[in-house]
Parts: sequence; C-alpha cells; structure tokens
Amino acid sequence: MKKYELALVLSAKLEDEQRAALLEKVQAMITTAGAAITNVDEWGKKQLAYEIQKMKEAYYYFIQFDAEATVPAELEEKLRIEESVLRYLCVKQEA
Repeated sequence: MKKYELALVLSAKLEDEQRAALLEKVQAMITTAGAAITNVDEWGKKQLAYEIQKMKEAYYYFIQFDAEATVPAELEEKLRIEESVLRYLCVKQEA
C-alpha cells in the first residue's frame, strides 16, 4: 500500500449540506476502492488563482489515504464526471 493525497476544489455555490454530502460521497469512493483514509483536511473557502466556471472562490479539501497503485486512476475517473468538483489532483506522497 502506498500513501496518496487527493486535493479537491469544490464549487462555492454548494450549500453546506450539499458540500458535506459530496465529501462523504468522495470518501465512500475511496473506501469502496479498497483504500483506507488516514486524514481529511478542510481548508474552507479560498480565493482561486484564476476564475473557473466564472467563480472566484471555492472550497478546498485534502484527503490522505493508503491504497494500491490502481486506486488513484479509478478515483479520478469517477471525479471527472462530478459537476460540483471544479478541480482535483491525486498525488503519491513520499515516505
């Protein structure tokens, strides 16, 4: 198992309940793929460096998890079709 970190940028137009539900859905995607979540870091609403879909702000989340090498590709495939996820990046953490 390798350590990964998923950076999520979610739409600022989401209500608190919708954002919480989407975050739970992403966490469920990770765990059903056979990974173990070790940490979820919420940075809150931040200014974007450039506009994305005419938005200047978004919510940032960082999720650390332990998984097999195939999990990040599966996760990115599912995140790509989520409308409220503006950007995502899954990177392998160094030991």
